[in-house]
Amino acid sequence: MDKKLETFLTVCRTMNYREAAEILHLTQPAVTKQIQSLEAEYGVKLFSYDGRHLHKTEKCGILESYARSLEYNYQEMMLSMQEKDRFHLRIGATKTIGDYVIGPAIMSYLKVPEHELTLIVDNTEKLLKNIDDNNIDFAIIEGRFDKKKYDHKLFRKEPFIGVGKINASGKKIIKPESLFKETIIVREKGSGTREFFERDLHNMGYSLSSFERVIELSSFRLIREAVKYGIGISFVYESVINDDPGFYRFNVEGIQREHEFNVVSLKNTPAQKYADRFMEDISGKNNGTYH
Repeated sequence: MDKKLETFLTVCRTMNYREAAEILHLTQPAVTKQIQSLEAEYGVKLFSYDGRHLHKTEKCGILESYARSLEYNYQEMMLSMQEKDRFHLRIGATKTIGDYVIGPAIMSYLKVPEHELTLIVDNTEKLLKNIDDNNIDFAIIEGRFDKKKYDHKLFRKEPFIGVGKINASGKKIIKPESLFKETIIVREKGSGTREFFERDLHNMGYSLSSFERVIELSSFRLIREAVKYGIGISFVYESVINDDPGFYRFNVEGIQREHEFNVVSLKNTPAQKYADRFMEDISGKNNGTYH
């Protein structure tokens, strides 16, 4: 891969010339010179300063998208040149999907002795960064993302429901105002479930501060326990509680009741092909090599 583009991507990832120079074992002037050389070659400004803060220009985003795909494809080409089959998949999944949805596909994939797998379970924001940084081949996510920036394919649509302690009483469909006396339990910032929930609240003119108390837990296991114990209510995907009879389920007017799970990867790379074959493992259609 072209060294100037490698330097460019390192600056994009660090947004700091000094840190990029340390990673690349170059001097800071050498990094600056390579970026200036790219700017002269393409006739555009790639970075600008706002005070002491470095920012990407619009043209930088175009080159970054191309360079990320080129980096991924360069690694694929090197594998092909060595005539090695691709057995190791690097997958990302948001917590709902990683913990409650794709287990059967993982087990099916790993039944083939040659297959290897790395799974990163994290929130949507961090998984998209892992895709950008070429740390994973693809991610199965529940949050919003820039559909123009990434290749993507709908995996399935999942019900998004309110849950409370089983002895709760009331209607199955309720008005949002009736919730605000409750403690609300949410995931950490950057998670898909929290983003969707806060967006719907905002669209109705409310926020998390409208609730009596807000508790933030990144673990679904703890969220489940807290709800069952009567600490508060939460909003989760149906897969998280499945058929567990220990929860009271409800919907709220104005809160979207279904969301997409999407398989996301870099554009113009074979990553979506690997994703397709992995998802076929759920039905047992795929039984061979991932090259």
